[in-house]
Amino acid sequence: MVYALVTGGSRGIGRAICIELASKGLPVIINYASNESAALETKRLIEEKGGQAELLPFNVADKDAVDKALEQWAENHPDDYIGVLVNNAGIRQDALMIFLRDEQWHDVLDISLNGFFYVTRRVLKNMLTKRNGRIINIVSLSGLKGMPGQTNYSAAKAAVIAATKSLAQEVAARKVTVNAVAPGFIATDMTRELNEDELKKTIPAGRFGKPEEVASLVGFLASGEAAYITGEVISINGGIL
Repeated sequence: MVYALVTGGSRGIGRAICIELASKGLPVIINYASNESAALETKRLIEEKGGQAELLPFNVADKDAVDKALEQWAENHPDDYIGVLVNNAGIRQDALMIFLRDEQWHDVLDISLNGFFYVTRRVLKNMLTKRNGRIINIVSLSGLKGMPGQTNYSAAKAAVIAATKSLAQEVAARKVTVNAVAPGFIATDMTRELNEDELKKTIPAGRFGKPEEVASLVGFLASGEAAYITGEVISINGGIL
Protein backbone atom coordinates (compact mmCIF):
# COMPACT_ATOMS: atom_id res chain seq x y z
CA MET A 1 0.00 0.00 0.00
CA VAL A 2 1.13 3.52 -0.78
CA TYR A 3 1.25 5.90 2.20
CA ALA A 4 1.56 9.68 2.41
CA LEU A 5 3.93 11.24 4.95
CA VAL A 6 3.31 14.84 5.98
CA THR A 7 5.97 16.44 8.15
CA GLY A 8 4.68 19.01 10.61
CA GLY A 9 1.24 17.53 10.08
CA SER A 10 -0.35 18.26 13.43
CA ARG A 11 -1.62 21.81 12.90
CA GLY A 12 -2.36 24.55 10.38
CA ILE A 13 -1.47 23.87 6.76
CA GLY A 14 -0.02 20.48 7.69
CA ARG A 15 -3.27 19.37 9.28
CA ALA A 16 -5.30 20.51 6.28
CA ILE A 17 -2.95 18.60 3.96
CA CYS A 18 -3.27 15.43 6.03
CA ILE A 19 -7.07 15.65 5.88
CA GLU A 20 -7.04 16.35 2.13
CA LEU A 21 -4.76 13.43 1.28
CA ALA A 22 -6.77 11.08 3.49
CA SER A 23 -9.94 12.18 1.69
CA LYS A 24 -8.34 10.95 -1.54
CA GLY A 25 -7.93 7.49 -0.06
CA LEU A 26 -4.30 7.66 1.02
CA PRO A 27 -3.37 6.37 4.47
CA VAL A 28 -1.56 9.27 6.08
CA ILE A 29 1.46 9.34 8.39
CA ILE A 30 1.21 12.42 10.61
CA ASN A 31 4.65 13.58 11.66
CA TYR A 32 5.11 16.01 14.54
CA ALA A 33 7.94 17.03 16.85
CA SER A 34 6.30 17.54 20.25
CA ASN A 35 2.61 18.48 20.11
CA GLU A 36 1.05 15.04 20.45
CA SER A 37 -2.39 16.36 21.40
CA ALA A 38 -2.64 18.36 18.17
CA ALA A 39 -1.45 15.37 16.14
CA LEU A 40 -4.05 13.16 17.81
CA GLU A 41 -6.72 15.71 16.93
CA THR A 42 -5.63 15.60 13.29
CA LYS A 43 -5.84 11.81 13.40
CA ARG A 44 -9.30 12.00 14.92
CA LEU A 45 -10.53 14.38 12.23
CA ILE A 46 -9.29 12.01 9.53
CA GLU A 47 -10.76 8.90 11.09
CA GLU A 48 -14.17 10.42 11.74
CA LYS A 49 -14.43 10.94 7.98
CA GLY A 50 -13.49 7.31 7.31
CA GLY A 51 -9.82 7.90 6.54
CA GLN A 52 -6.75 6.09 7.85
CA ALA A 53 -3.95 7.80 9.78
CA GLU A 54 -1.11 7.05 12.16
CA LEU A 55 1.33 9.17 14.14
CA LEU A 56 5.10 9.18 13.66
CA PRO A 57 6.89 11.63 15.97
CA PHE A 58 10.41 12.80 15.16
CA ASN A 59 12.34 16.03 14.76
CA VAL A 60 13.05 16.47 11.05
CA ALA A 61 16.25 18.38 11.89
CA ASP A 62 17.71 15.39 13.74
CA LYS A 63 19.22 13.00 11.19
CA ASP A 64 19.45 10.08 13.60
CA ALA A 65 15.86 10.55 14.76
CA VAL A 66 14.66 10.67 11.16
CA ASP A 67 16.52 7.51 10.24
CA LYS A 68 15.39 5.63 13.33
CA ALA A 69 11.72 6.56 12.95
CA LEU A 70 11.53 5.76 9.25
CA GLU A 71 13.47 2.52 9.64
CA GLN A 72 11.06 1.43 12.35
CA TRP A 73 8.08 2.38 10.23
CA ALA A 74 9.43 0.34 7.30
CA GLU A 75 9.95 -2.69 9.55
CA ASN A 76 6.36 -2.43 10.76
CA HIS A 77 5.05 -2.03 7.19
CA PRO A 78 7.02 -4.55 5.10
CA ASP A 79 4.49 -4.51 2.25
CA ASP A 80 4.02 -0.75 2.16
CA TYR A 81 6.03 2.29 1.16
CA ILE A 82 5.82 6.07 1.34
CA GLY A 83 4.86 7.18 -2.15
CA VAL A 84 3.79 10.73 -1.30
CA LEU A 85 5.99 12.99 0.80
CA VAL A 86 4.96 16.48 1.83
CA ASN A 87 7.83 18.39 3.43
CA ASN A 88 5.80 20.88 5.42
CA ALA A 89 7.67 21.20 8.73
CA GLY A 90 9.06 24.67 9.30
CA ILE A 91 9.36 27.44 11.85
CA ARG A 92 9.73 31.21 11.81
CA GLN A 93 12.04 33.16 14.10
CA ASP A 94 11.85 36.64 12.64
CA ALA A 95 14.34 39.40 13.36
CA LEU A 96 16.22 42.04 11.41
CA MET A 97 19.59 40.69 10.27
CA ILE A 98 21.53 42.99 12.59
CA PHE A 99 19.69 41.48 15.59
CA LEU A 100 19.54 37.88 14.30
CA ARG A 101 21.10 35.43 16.73
CA ASP A 102 23.08 32.39 15.62
CA GLU A 103 20.47 29.99 16.96
CA GLN A 104 17.67 31.80 15.11
CA TRP A 105 19.55 31.32 11.86
CA HIS A 106 20.45 27.68 12.46
CA ASP A 107 17.10 26.58 13.91
CA VAL A 108 15.14 27.88 10.94
CA LEU A 109 17.51 26.41 8.34
CA ASP A 110 17.86 23.14 10.23
CA ILE A 111 14.13 22.43 10.13
CA SER A 112 13.17 23.72 6.67
CA LEU A 113 16.32 22.87 4.69
CA ASN A 114 18.12 20.08 6.54
CA GLY A 115 14.77 18.52 7.40
CA PHE A 116 13.88 18.41 3.71
CA PHE A 117 17.20 16.69 3.00
CA TYR A 118 17.11 14.11 5.80
CA VAL A 119 13.53 13.01 5.19
CA THR A 120 13.53 13.12 1.40
CA ARG A 121 16.78 11.18 1.08
CA ARG A 122 15.36 8.49 3.32
CA VAL A 123 12.11 7.87 1.43
CA LEU A 124 13.36 8.50 -2.10
CA LYS A 125 14.89 5.05 -2.64
CA ASN A 126 11.57 3.22 -2.54
CA MET A 127 9.94 5.79 -4.80
CA LEU A 128 12.66 5.23 -7.38
CA THR A 129 12.49 1.46 -7.02
CA LYS A 130 8.70 1.44 -7.39
CA ARG A 131 8.92 4.01 -10.21
CA ASN A 132 6.24 6.08 -8.58
CA GLY A 133 6.41 9.02 -6.22
CA ARG A 134 5.29 12.52 -5.39
CA ILE A 135 7.42 14.95 -3.39
CA ILE A 136 5.78 18.25 -2.52
CA ASN A 137 7.75 20.88 -0.64
CA ILE A 138 5.89 23.63 1.18
CA VAL A 139 7.97 26.75 0.71
CA SER A 140 6.83 30.38 0.96
CA LEU A 141 6.29 33.69 -0.76
CA SER A 142 9.21 34.77 1.42
CA GLY A 143 11.49 32.36 -0.45
CA LEU A 144 10.51 33.89 -3.79
CA LYS A 145 10.60 37.63 -3.11
CA GLY A 146 12.18 37.96 0.33
CA MET A 147 10.58 39.65 3.31
CA PRO A 148 12.17 42.14 5.73
CA GLY A 149 12.87 40.51 9.07
CA GLN A 150 12.94 37.05 7.49
CA THR A 151 16.45 36.71 6.13
CA ASN A 152 16.76 33.28 7.76
CA TYR A 153 13.31 32.07 6.67
CA SER A 154 13.72 33.46 3.15
CA ALA A 155 17.14 31.80 2.83
CA ALA A 156 15.77 28.44 3.97
CA LYS A 157 12.76 28.47 1.66
CA ALA A 158 14.73 29.77 -1.33
CA ALA A 159 17.21 26.94 -0.86
CA VAL A 160 14.41 24.36 -0.87
CA ILE A 161 13.04 25.94 -4.05
CA ALA A 162 16.41 25.49 -5.77
CA ALA A 163 16.70 21.94 -4.43
CA THR A 164 13.20 21.18 -5.75
CA LYS A 165 14.21 22.14 -9.26
CA SER A 166 17.43 20.13 -9.13
CA LEU A 167 15.92 16.99 -7.61
CA ALA A 168 13.04 17.04 -10.09
CA GLN A 169 15.53 16.65 -12.93
CA GLU A 170 17.34 13.82 -11.17
CA VAL A 171 14.28 11.63 -10.65
CA ALA A 172 11.84 12.45 -13.45
CA ALA A 173 12.84 9.43 -15.55
CA ARG A 174 11.73 7.19 -12.67
CA LYS A 175 8.26 8.76 -12.64
CA VAL A 176 8.87 10.68 -9.43
CA THR A 177 7.73 14.29 -9.47
CA VAL A 178 9.09 17.04 -7.23
CA ASN A 179 7.23 20.32 -6.87
CA ALA A 180 7.02 23.21 -4.44
CA VAL A 181 3.98 25.10 -3.21
CA ALA A 182 4.62 28.67 -2.08
CA PRO A 183 1.83 30.03 0.14
CA GLY A 184 1.52 33.71 0.89
CA PHE A 185 -0.37 34.88 3.94
CA ILE A 186 -2.44 31.96 5.20
CA ALA A 187 -4.60 32.14 8.32
CA THR A 188 -2.80 29.76 10.72
CA ASP A 189 -1.12 29.81 14.12
CA MET A 190 2.10 30.88 12.40
CA THR A 191 0.54 34.11 11.12
CA ARG A 192 -1.68 34.86 14.10
CA GLU A 193 0.57 37.61 15.45
CA LEU A 194 0.70 39.46 12.13
CA ASN A 195 -1.39 42.59 11.53
CA GLU A 196 -3.95 41.01 9.23
CA ASP A 197 -5.91 44.21 8.60
CA GLU A 198 -2.81 46.01 7.35
CA LEU A 199 -1.44 43.10 5.36
CA LYS A 200 -4.75 42.48 3.60
CA LYS A 201 -4.25 45.85 1.90
CA THR A 202 -1.17 44.42 0.14
CA ILE A 203 -3.04 41.36 -1.18
CA PRO A 204 -4.98 41.86 -4.43
CA ALA A 205 -7.57 39.27 -3.31
CA GLY A 206 -8.09 41.32 -0.14
CA ARG A 207 -7.86 38.47 2.36
CA PHE A 208 -5.63 35.84 3.91
CA GLY A 209 -5.81 32.38 2.38
CA LYS A 210 -7.21 29.28 4.06
CA PRO A 211 -5.15 26.19 4.89
CA GLU A 212 -7.69 24.12 2.96
CA GLU A 213 -6.92 26.09 -0.21
CA VAL A 214 -3.25 25.18 0.06
CA ALA A 215 -4.19 21.58 0.82
CA SER A 216 -6.33 21.33 -2.32
CA LEU A 217 -3.34 22.29 -4.47
CA VAL A 218 -1.15 19.75 -2.68
CA GLY A 219 -3.82 17.09 -3.20
CA PHE A 220 -3.78 17.75 -6.92
CA LEU A 221 0.02 17.59 -7.14
CA ALA A 222 -0.08 14.26 -5.27
CA SER A 223 -2.54 12.79 -7.75
CA GLY A 224 -2.07 10.93 -10.99
CA GLU A 225 -3.46 13.92 -12.88
CA ALA A 226 -0.28 15.85 -12.04
CA ALA A 227 2.14 13.23 -13.40
CA TYR A 228 3.56 15.62 -16.03
CA ILE A 229 4.11 18.52 -13.64
CA THR A 230 7.55 18.55 -12.03
CA GLY A 231 10.19 21.05 -11.02
CA GLU A 232 7.55 23.74 -10.57
CA VAL A 233 7.00 26.32 -7.84
CA ILE A 234 3.32 27.19 -7.63
CA SER A 235 2.34 30.30 -5.71
CA ILE A 236 -0.91 30.49 -3.79
CA ASN A 237 -1.04 33.99 -2.39
CA GLY A 238 -4.08 35.91 -3.58
CA GLY A 239 -2.26 37.70 -6.38
CA ILE A 240 0.88 39.08 -4.76
CA LEU A 241 3.58 39.45 -7.43
